Amino acid sequence: MTHRVRFQPDDIEVRADGSETLVVLAARAGITLRGACGGAGTCGRCRVRVTGGKIRVGEAVLAAPLEVPACQARPAADLEVVVPSASRLEEHRVLLAARAASVLGEEAGTVAPDGPLYRRVSLHLPSPSLDDPVDDLSRLLRALKGQVPADVRVPLEVLQELPSVLRANNWRVCVGYHVDDDGRSAEILDIAPGDAAVAFGLAVDVGTTTVVVQLWDLAAGTCVGTAGSYNRQAAFGDDVITRIIYAAEQPGGRQVLQEAVVKTVNELIGQVLAGAGVSSEDVGAVTFAGNTTMMHLLLGADPTYIRLEPYTPAANHWPLLRANDLGLAINPRAVVYTVPGIASYVGGDITAGVVAAGLNHKEGITLFVDIGTNGEMVLGNRDWLVACACSAGPAFEGGGIRAGIRAIPGAIEEVTVLPGGYEVFFRTIGDKPPSGICGSGLISVLAGLVDAGILDRSGRFRKDLGTPRLREAEDGPEFVIAWGSESGTGEAISLSQAEVENLLRAKAAVFAGIRTMLGALGLDLEAVDEIYVAGGFGQHINIKDAISIGMLPDLPPERYHFIGNSALKGAAAALLSKTARREIAAVARNVTYLELSAGNRFMEEFTAALFLPHTDMELFPSLKGGN
Repeated sequence: MTHRVRFQPDDIEVRADGSETLVVLAARAGITLRGACGGAGTCGRCRVRVTGGKIRVGEAVLAAPLEVPACQARPAADLEVVVPSASRLEEHRVLLAARAASVLGEEAGTVAPDGPLYRRVSLHLPSPSLDDPVDDLSRLLRALKGQVPADVRVPLEVLQELPSVLRANNWRVCVGYHVDDDGRSAEILDIAPGDAAVAFGLAVDVGTTTVVVQLWDLAAGTCVGTAGSYNRQAAFGDDVITRIIYAAEQPGGRQVLQEAVVKTVNELIGQVLAGAGVSSEDVGAVTFAGNTTMMHLLLGADPTYIRLEPYTPAANHWPLLRANDLGLAINPRAVVYTVPGIASYVGGDITAGVVAAGLNHKEGITLFVDIGTNGEMVLGNRDWLVACACSAGPAFEGGGIRAGIRAIPGAIEEVTVLPGGYEVFFRTIGDKPPSGICGSGLISVLAGLVDAGILDRSGRFRKDLGTPRLREAEDGPEFVIAWGSESGTGEAISLSQAEVENLLRAKAAVFAGIRTMLGALGLDLEAVDEIYVAGGFGQHINIKDAISIGMLPDLPPERYHFIGNSALKGAAAALLSKTARREIAAVARNVTYLELSAGNRFMEEFTAALFLPHTDMELFPSLKGGN
């Protein structure tokens, strides 16, 4: 039986057969709900108000009006559902680096791409005659011989329309093709009447939280458009583990997650194409970079065993695909290249970042850190590279923090706490009234509380302070960062003792990962010549604050470099350059993966790092004498 489900205040109606949850139905209506538990019904973020009709929760049928987690409710009749703003995943700030620059290291348009994945050439073929009656395919291949230095394959679907296409514009055609990286063979992807040989490609960073798409002119080597948004999969879990569980345990879960990310990508493709005035048929190649789980979910592959010991993915190196394999809204025969990964928790986004940062060419020892839920890092130089991933958890991305939000307008991103904790000054994104705290703000809060003497070295609130901001709440002590009269929600924004402990575990995991990797190689922190901090979140971290809480090594600031969205830069390099693709493949093959769960070293380092900044103050010489 089919039910009608209308979502308010959007006034959007979808049809449902009763098997899908309200989260899935909302996603189909274009409404992405918040969620952190992978559909387990435990986080409470996706709560909606059912104002009319009946729903099924487990075996029980409940009548409106009532409020329920959308991930647990299925329609049992026609429904009217109100989605409050607090349950919606809002747009957040996306790092759109390299908007107009060539990823090949020069200014836009000044470097000729080195073997892009897609090329186009204009041809004017001689028309057939009694003296030259060769078939149309032979005529085309003869004309291409001087243009394409490889054996050319012509797929059946192109050949089927060839006669009419050749004759439509007096034997003037534009041929789009892909050349294999070994240069031995090429395949025609499209052929159209006319002589406008424009060729475009897309570089896509598929992040757990954010998806960013760039449109590139493949002949000029310049970026002509960028768009970014949240990953619609976020409605089904904040991190990769909850999404793997959703894909494995929810009926049709894998398909739901694939559809969610493809819809996100297609919406962004539509935006960049419209902004640049480019036809979807002129896009002949796409490169994807993302962590191992995101690539599995994008490609519809079973991710179950990524989270189960011994943590094996379906593949790290994926075959070249076509756009219609994934339902991408571009030329259906466009080639799709996925940047190869290294291991279950070190994916193609890290491979792309390593090549974008040039670690594989460095003489000195360089540390690459992508701070996020997984805390991936790579250490080495042009002779060797070692990678690992630590489970930092979602705390610095807002998970497990009541006031934690993504980097949206109104998010607190910088905090100053005066000694004694009586006065707090903060800055928000967009200078809007504060509605929560984003990742960089949480690091700043933690550093500010230590600086002001509110937290001791064990991360406990000091109880001998007289400030009204330190108060006893239902779940224990908490510190008020913004009073309800200051906030955009009317409610106070605070950080509790339990939340401080979550943040301590997250920062300890990152530092322990770095120390464990160095220790496995017999190196100390001083051996690191440079540190590259990657990712949109990393771009906004205050290094001094990150050092003061013991998340990053106490090294001179000049050794730190922010490189922004290195995954996107690497994906763009792969789109434009066969040299980059070869380097990416070599890095993915040759990196040594260090499994931190093997042995006790990581847990020992992790335990030692659960202090502010650390149990061993010798590791933080610049902080000696502080709190």
